Amino acid sequence: MFKGHPLHTAQSAGTSDKAWTRLSQKMIDWADVLFFMEKRHKQITEERFDPGGKTMVVMDIEDNYQYGDPELIQILQISLAEYL
Repeated sequence: MFKGHPLHTAQSAGTSDKAWTRLSQKMIDWADVLFFMEKRHKQITEERFDPGGKTMVVMDIEDNYQYGDPELIQILQISLAEYL
């Protein structure tokens, strides 16, 4: 979704052990802002890692979409508009 964006670089990761790319402390340290689809993702992150005072935003999007789902992309574009 953000590939080639002129101002922002983004990485995507999951909190589940089954995630294609799992969240790591290195990724958290790299980020300026952490976005979570659900509150439980933020809670898991706070339990497993040190967010170091990073801004953490919960978008309240139910995590039941497949990767690349057009409906999810539209929801994310709306949810992230104020940050872009």
